[in-house]
Amino acid sequence: MEFSIPLAAEVERNVLAALAEDIGGGDLTALLSPDGHRAKGTVVSREEAVLAGVAWFNACFARLDPSSKITWSAKDGDSVKAGQVLCEIDADARALLTAERPALNFVQMLSATATVTKRYVEAVAGTHAKIVDTRKTLPGLRLAQKYAVTCGGGTNHRLGLYDGILIKENHIMAAGGVSAALQQAFNLGRRDVFIQIEVETLDQLAEALDAGAKMILLDNMDNDTMRQAVAINQGRALLEASGGVRLETVRAIAETGVDRISIGTLTKDIRAIDLSLRHIEQ
Repeated sequence: MEFSIPLAAEVERNVLAALAEDIGGGDLTALLSPDGHRAKGTVVSREEAVLAGVAWFNACFARLDPSSKITWSAKDGDSVKAGQVLCEIDADARALLTAERPALNFVQMLSATATVTKRYVEAVAGTHAKIVDTRKTLPGLRLAQKYAVTCGGGTNHRLGLYDGILIKENHIMAAGGVSAALQQAFNLGRRDVFIQIEVETLDQLAEALDAGAKMILLDNMDNDTMRQAVAINQGRALLEASGGVRLETVRAIAETGVDRISIGTLTKDIRAIDLSLRHIEQ
C-alpha cells in the first residue's frame, strides 16, 4: 500500500473539526461519569471488512486524553472478520465516552471505502486494469477517503484540480476541439501534472492520439467500443474506462484491455461498516 501525501496534518485537521462539531461547549452526558476515573474498552467488528482509519481513531483519543493507550490487533489494509476484536483502549472515562462516536465514525466510514475498493480490485484480478478513485468524495474528507482507497488496493486519481488536468466535454467545446484543447494544456508547460482528455467516440480517440495524448478517458463507452479503442490505441496512451461502473460489470470492462477503471461509488455511495465499542469503567 502506497500513499505519497503526508497525512499527519490532514488527520489533525479532520479530527479537530469532528470533535468541535460533536462537543461544542462540552459533553454534558460525559459529566455523569465521575471525574478522574479510568475506563477500558474494546472495538469489535460486526462484519467482514477491510480496516482503515486507525490514525484518525487514535487522534480522537489522544486529543482528549494524551495519556490514553490504544493497542491494535489489526492495521490499516488488513481484512477483519465479524466478531474480531480490533483494538483495546485504556483512557480517562470521560474522554473515552466523548471520543467514542467521532473515532468510530472515522473508522466505519474509511473502512467502508477500503472494503468496497477491495471488492472491485478482487473482481478484476488477473487483468492488468487498476481500480481508480475520483473526486466524488465527502466534502472535507477527500484525502482521508483517497487514503482508504489505497488500503483496499485501489489507486488514486488526481487529488484535486491543482495536481492534474482532466479535459472534459465542456473544455473541449470551449477550446474548439480535441486537438486544440490538448494543445492549450501542453502550452501550460506543467511537467509536474498529468494531462488527461475525455473522449466519447473512436474518432475523438484517434484525434487525441494524433495530438499526442498520453492518458485518455473513455467516457460511457460500451465494451465492444472499448475493445476497439484498445486496438486503435496499441499501447500509445493509458486508457481509462469511466461511467456507470458496477461490481457486476467491472470484470467485463477490465477484460476489454483498458488500463484503468475509475469508479465514483468507492467514495460517494458508501455504507458504514458496523463496529461496536464496549467499555467498562474502572
